[in-house]
Amino acid sequence: MVGRLVVGVVLAAALVGCSDVPETISETQSSAPPSAAQTSPTVAPKPSAPERSVPEGTVRPVPKPTAQRTTKTALSMGIQAIGVSGLRVVAYSGTADDRPGTAIQNHGVAASPRGPAGGVGPGDIGNFIVTAHRTTHGEPFGRVPELQNGDHILVTADGKIYDYVVSQTMKVSFRKPEEKAWQNAAVPGRPGELPTRAMITLSTCATPEDTADGNFWRDAIGNPEHRINKIGTLVATRPAS
Repeated sequence: MVGRLVVGVVLAAALVGCSDVPETISETQSSAPPSAAQTSPTVAPKPSAPERSVPEGTVRPVPKPTAQRTTKTALSMGIQAIGVSGLRVVAYSGTADDRPGTAIQNHGVAASPRGPAGGVGPGDIGNFIVTAHRTTHGEPFGRVPELQNGDHILVTADGKIYDYVVSQTMKVSFRKPEEKAWQNAAVPGRPGELPTRAMITLSTCATPEDTADGNFWRDAIGNPEHRINKIGTLVATRPAS
């Protein structure tokens, strides 16, 4: 009898996805771009020198970070290498794999956290974070761990197609705050570093791998300990047909 109970528990854990929280979708988006101080709190801005100290004729470079856009048109994703087509991506104010984001994922779509604790929009300088379920709710990211370096991720928004190419894989532990911060960093994997490129992080659960290893730890909203992140860099932008 005890043996049957143990087997039942293992099978039940293996069938549970990243999480299953019955909440409503929130599509509020941050309307203001994150400042350099917000994306990298450890780097303090240098005060500007008085105008009189600048020699006449000197051209002072002015940094122009990409503004974080509020996407008003449909935002969708296609990943030909793993059979993903027209996946809806919902932007919201938050951080990767939080409760509001999980509620969005539970509707079978992807979630994209924005704001100081999240990421930027498609095409923007910084980290465009997209999360979705792998083993439940339609399994939209079911094959994301199969992505290889060189595979393309196409994001359609505001009449444009943003073409990202996968360049690395990053596995993080949700039981280690320093690792959890890696996937939310403006430069994926490098908290505190100022971004100079438009990048993307696809994040999904490592539930099957954790279960196979006998790791049944879950956080308060059902996320397993480990997440698999595929990171890419924007290589081209073109008009959507």
